[in-house]
Amino acid sequence: MNKEYLIYAVCAILALVSCEKQGFLDSTQSTDLNEQVVFSDSAYTINFLSGIYENIGFATAPKRFGGGGLDASTDEAEGAGLGTVNTFIQFATGTVNANMITKDAWSTCYTNIRRSNIMLKNLPDAQFANDIKVRATAETRFLRAYYYFILLEHYGGVPLMGDSVYRADDVIPFTRNTFAQCVDYIVQECDAAAEDLPWVHTGENYGRVNKAACYGLKSRVLLYAASPFFNGGGLATEEPLRSIVGYPNVDQARWERAEAAAEEVIASGQYSLHLNNTTEPGYGFYEVFHLRKNSEYLLARMQGGNRELEAIWNPPTFGVGNPGAYPYLEIVNAFGMRNGLSIDDPNSGYDPARPYNGRDPRLANTITRDQSMAFHRDGLARRPVNIFIDKTNPNNVSSGQDAIYKGTPTGFYVYKMIHRFVVVDQFNTETPRCLPIIRYAEILLNYAEARNEHLAAPDGKVYEAVEAIRQRAGLSPHTLPTGLSQADMREIIQNERQKELAFEGHRFFDVRRWKIAETVENRQLHGTEPVRVAGVTTYNTIDVRKRVFNQRMYLWPIPQSEIAKSVDLLQNPGY
Repeated sequence: MNKEYLIYAVCAILALVSCEKQGFLDSTQSTDLNEQVVFSDSAYTINFLSGIYENIGFATAPKRFGGGGLDASTDEAEGAGLGTVNTFIQFATGTVNANMITKDAWSTCYTNIRRSNIMLKNLPDAQFANDIKVRATAETRFLRAYYYFILLEHYGGVPLMGDSVYRADDVIPFTRNTFAQCVDYIVQECDAAAEDLPWVHTGENYGRVNKAACYGLKSRVLLYAASPFFNGGGLATEEPLRSIVGYPNVDQARWERAEAAAEEVIASGQYSLHLNNTTEPGYGFYEVFHLRKNSEYLLARMQGGNRELEAIWNPPTFGVGNPGAYPYLEIVNAFGMRNGLSIDDPNSGYDPARPYNGRDPRLANTITRDQSMAFHRDGLARRPVNIFIDKTNPNNVSSGQDAIYKGTPTGFYVYKMIHRFVVVDQFNTETPRCLPIIRYAEILLNYAEARNEHLAAPDGKVYEAVEAIRQRAGLSPHTLPTGLSQADMREIIQNERQKELAFEGHRFFDVRRWKIAETVENRQLHGTEPVRVAGVTTYNTIDVRKRVFNQRMYLWPIPQSEIAKSVDLLQNPGY
């Protein structure tokens, strides 16, 4: 599954069976023959399963919409290539509509759900040992649940297909299941799959779905289900849509279910944060993303050596020609000081004249700012990134290609998961990086949030989970003040998620499930203009974009092309 030749093989097989005039959708002898060919050969069967894996992680891809992904669709970053109308522009300007929204979430997920059902239908007769059948069945059930979750977080309740494999002349159900039914289905599938999978795979099976991935997904879906937007706070006021876009009632016990799901992973003892504060404070946070095998990844998009993030997030003169998104000042300011205090705290030691001194170590490993060190092909050495404008001579103001207004509209570049010694245009440098989908840091934050919400005040277990994140980050002290209220701890947990999980695809859905998108995505967002005069740099705050948000944008619209297929497929509120 993890080797490139398997991907190529499955693409060839899928092209063969889908590009024929009569493919899997046709009820013909040719269709049966195609299925027979694929599932009568053990290698073809496993490769077909690999094809279902292939799109895993697509929703959080940093170039999902071209010049950005979910990061550019929320208050994390400004997208690149703004001359075209795309999904992140629609979210930035409040112009999201069913006719122009990308349909990748809908089509990619249902395509893979159908592939999963084809796989499950044919597995009993597959030509390999029973233990492999059991494992392949469990993996397929998880993957199907995973794609349903992607649909759920985008749209709310969606039609559940069960195990059915519909053909072109079948009547396909378009009625959307309720949010509760979808959550229960995903949870049940995760539990069933987990029964037949180990906690950790080793050897050639490393990277395949395991028990931890099942419980990790279960943790995430139950956390979402318990959150304010879905837990009785949806947009619809009348049935049946009210029960489709979320639970129609508020039930605080849902937080307890979410806590228990996260605790299943924690109690296993099989996973831990990758901690390394010896090399430098917070080095473990940087290092974990470049370890193909580590103690933290429950699920990742596996791949070979690569330079893909260096190719979109580094500055232009470092080899980038097709960039991704650019961080706003607001995400930079979310990172506090190394002493654990917010930059707004008068006791933090924050100095606006030297804004990057003494900061949370995760900032330097997430954001490239003026004078950050980045690896360059010239001499294969790290050198400063010059984002400043030089106004020493008022008659000859100068700036380089990486500078504000030329290379970046915000004064920052993304550095998250970039390798310190990989150059995008140097062919002999690459990283073994695999992109995280579910990692242990998220599980700890899921646990802390869920437990904090159903207790009157945070207890020692909530503190322990959050402080573990802060310790790995290299904060000193990493401990939190005692006696925090539930509201105080909620603010800290939300801030820790914003920092720890930045640019991993979480922020877009976090601010929606917390029901704060109408505030954080409906405001003026900013950047920094570094200006140098006689060797002294000042940092001016600049306006970048006034983002617009309205209530309907809490959920995605179902693409109009899908709505047009049946009057039974109800559109989300406001579209």
